[in-house]
Amino acid sequence: MTTLSLKEQQQRKIRTQQGFLAALDQSGGSTPKALAAYGIKENAWSNEDEMFALVHQMRARIITSPSFNGDRVLGAILFEGTMDRDIEDQSTADYLWNKKRVVPFLKVDKGLADEHDGVQLMKPMPNLPALLNKANAKHIFGTKMRSVVKQANAAGIQAVVRQQFAVAAQILAAGLMPIVEPEVDIHCPEKAGAETLLKSAIAENLNALPAGRCVMLKLTPPEQDDFYIDLVQHPKVLKVVALSGGYSREEADRRLRRHHGVVASFSRALTEGLSVQQTDGNFDALLDSAIQSIYEASVVKK
Repeated sequence: MTTLSLKEQQQRKIRTQQGFLAALDQSGGSTPKALAAYGIKENAWSNEDEMFALVHQMRARIITSPSFNGDRVLGAILFEGTMDRDIEDQSTADYLWNKKRVVPFLKVDKGLADEHDGVQLMKPMPNLPALLNKANAKHIFGTKMRSVVKQANAAGIQAVVRQQFAVAAQILAAGLMPIVEPEVDIHCPEKAGAETLLKSAIAENLNALPAGRCVMLKLTPPEQDDFYIDLVQHPKVLKVVALSGGYSREEADRRLRRHHGVVASFSRALTEGLSVQQTDGNFDALLDSAIQSIYEASVVKK
């Protein structure tokens, strides 16, 4: 009997097991907001290092909670600073897999460029090759990168998807699994039209992937039920996950239930209501309830 490699074990888990991804990857710009929602005000730190140490404590509290494990959580997306830190004397990625059986991913984009043609492309990533080498050394399975679609503009959407798949090719060549994330802004005035253009552009780029290659997709829950089912069933897609996009957990769950084969990859909707002031018992109970509701929305479709 052949023993599967670490990446083969992790890929099998993502492909076959029920569950969802926890997005724990807020970076520089969104970290103060994430800490404020957790009950830590901006005057609690005096420099960026202290701020990131505080957010690591918050993430470590989530990850070490008894309710957070591979039974319901398939994977966790990390910020680079979280990947570089330890939890209980193991690197965060090793702790996630060895202790929790949760597959580690890394956010690799460096933020968004200014809007042009109704979209925001990713900023250039000159250090991507070095970051991918480090991710491999840290036992990261895959990556995530985000662009944003704000208008139903065909040229802009083509540019977003083209850029996403060009970077995905670099990531695949480094032996990592890319999560392609062309987010459609929930306030996009012609959201359904933008989603039609996006689906077409994604399908075209998927079909052009070399044989044996696949990617993951992270998409905004679309307006039409089961709209992305063709992408869910596409042979070059490992998994389709949905972002919460600023919706409350209740609304994000409700929308997700309308899409078979799509599972959550929530950030704010996962941590909603968690607070630094809570006792460990209260914190764990609230997190357990959040995980269960997101898990059910990911696997039980109505």
